[in-house]
Amino acid sequence: MTRPAARGGSRASADRLARLLNLVPYLLARPGIEIAEAAGDLGVTERQLREDLELLWVCGLPGYGPGDLIDMAFDGDRVTITYDAGIDRPLRLTPDEALALVVALRMLAETPGVANREAIERALAKIEDAAGDLVGAPVAVRLPGDTRRVEALRAAVEGGRALRITYYTAARDETTERVVDPLRMLMVGGRAYVEAWCRRAEAVRLFRADRIDAITELDEPATVPPQAVPHDLTEGVFRPSSDLPLITLRVGRSERWITEYYPCERVEAGDGDQWLVSLRVTDLGWARRFVLGLGPDVTVVAPVELADQVRATAAAALDAYAVPVAAVRRAPADSVPPGDPAVAAGTQ
Repeated sequence: MTRPAARGGSRASADRLARLLNLVPYLLARPGIEIAEAAGDLGVTERQLREDLELLWVCGLPGYGPGDLIDMAFDGDRVTITYDAGIDRPLRLTPDEALALVVALRMLAETPGVANREAIERALAKIEDAAGDLVGAPVAVRLPGDTRRVEALRAAVEGGRALRITYYTAARDETTERVVDPLRMLMVGGRAYVEAWCRRAEAVRLFRADRIDAITELDEPATVPPQAVPHDLTEGVFRPSSDLPLITLRVGRSERWITEYYPCERVEAGDGDQWLVSLRVTDLGWARRFVLGLGPDVTVVAPVELADQVRATAAAALDAYAVPVAAVRRAPADSVPPGDPAVAAGTQ
């Protein structure tokens, strides 16, 4: 039980050491800085910064006597380093740290919805210049999905152009053609979306980039009406509400993962290893396909309409695989290709 705590303590000590080594050159470059301002810049509380300064006061060169230790002067809430004990340069990035930072910035620059890509690219150029050969390894950063499609969407957003798109709606399992006026690009849950005013629905809609089958940029500007308000996506794309259908499933141990992956209203223990799980869905058509994909360890409890739909779809699928055994036995041997599974099914 003590090992995790020890690792956590070691990590905290390492973080503090790095902070202390950077603190001295930071303060040297800003003599007389207010402690509150320094704490804000360094991302720590004033109390933590004061504790760091007290620790620095007893650090220095071997001998640890007068003239060996780091010294500083306080003027009210302002601090000035008066002796740095040779710690006058900030830490340099290790090769792994430099590469990780460069990759993260490249990914950020490619992310849809980023407001100021030029600032990111300037910061990236400075870090690559400072790191030099540390980041010389060839690294290609690509977002998941069709990069060309995302670039076309981003160009339309930045150019303020209307789009004609062919879009697959998974909830209804249908493909439609729409004219949309883009509002913004964004990344949610690792997927790229374009948020736009849909002229067909006369409302703001989110369109997943990987579900857009075709894009045509129209020769007209995007016309976004005043009532078009972007969605609040701080809690994700799907936000359950009381007006959506509520379904209840009885799930076994192997399907409990859905309680972690989907927002559930209620999870209760049932008989044995079974749980009763209630969640909101966009519509029962999506719920039917969802349940059918889960396997035999899930049973629909409510609503009855969904249970009937699942039962009917499953029965239709089984009927499609059914083979009349008597008919196969009556068929001439040369009417069935060699190796046909129907022959084996009819002779067992």
